[in-house]
Amino acid sequence: MEDKIITYGGQAVIEGVMMRGQKAFAIAMRAPDGNIVVHKEDLAAVYRSRITKIPFLRGVILLWDALGLGMRALTLSANTQTGEDEKLEGPALYLTLGLSLSIGIGLFFLLPAGAGGLAEKYLGWNAWLANLLEGIVRLILIVGYIWAIGFMPDVKRLFSYHGAEHKTINAYEAGAELTPESVAKFSLEHPRCGTAFLLTLVLISIVAFTALGPLSMFWRLASRVLLIPVLAGIAVEYIRWTANHLDSPLVRFLIKPNLALQALTTREPDASMLEVAIQSFKTMRQAEQELVV
Repeated sequence: MEDKIITYGGQAVIEGVMMRGQKAFAIAMRAPDGNIVVHKEDLAAVYRSRITKIPFLRGVILLWDALGLGMRALTLSANTQTGEDEKLEGPALYLTLGLSLSIGIGLFFLLPAGAGGLAEKYLGWNAWLANLLEGIVRLILIVGYIWAIGFMPDVKRLFSYHGAEHKTINAYEAGAELTPESVAKFSLEHPRCGTAFLLTLVLISIVAFTALGPLSMFWRLASRVLLIPVLAGIAVEYIRWTANHLDSPLVRFLIKPNLALQALTTREPDASMLEVAIQSFKTMRQAEQELVV
């Protein structure tokens, strides 16, 4: 039986959806003229290498590659909307990705760490309480950020495509017919969503960083950056484990916070968005079948 955790995944992009399989990915986009434009490619060899069998290490490597893949998908969809032929790839792609990651790490990891360190130094808090404050600030920042950007019209549409992606994968996994009318009946929630990974990473970081105890400001900040790959690997394995044990009442209870957060990152899609998500999924499936042949 195929491992669906790495076989089917998706991402909303500008006026479109990317669907990633085990060997190929496809992006379907709604062009300005109303037609659906499709782009498909084989996945990098890393997705089929032995690395995907090594717990914890696979999470970090595949996550990094998935970030680059997501950036390429966003670039392709943006070019489709604007009609530009310029491509963001190679050094430019990774420079953009690195800059985005740097901003994210600074805002969601270093800023809360600094707040905790200042509380310890100037308010006289003990190290464990200051570390706990750091984690709470991090959680508030991330949830608040997602909530705030959800009011932007463009992000609302992006979140609707995210909902279309979830509904399509849920419909396929339930064995339902992949038509807009059928797919529309399925849930917006999906246990393998990137939102679930994000919340899991934050919660694990609260436990891990609190346990570190007292550190100088330098090592406090350095540890938050250096441990991100380790915590990301743990988070990926946790998501894989929960997704493989959804029949357990305990697991269904544990993933409730992850599913609840998806209420902020998904919206009900309209029929045209569902058409795009379905086309993306079918294209990806066809590409995978052709590779097998």
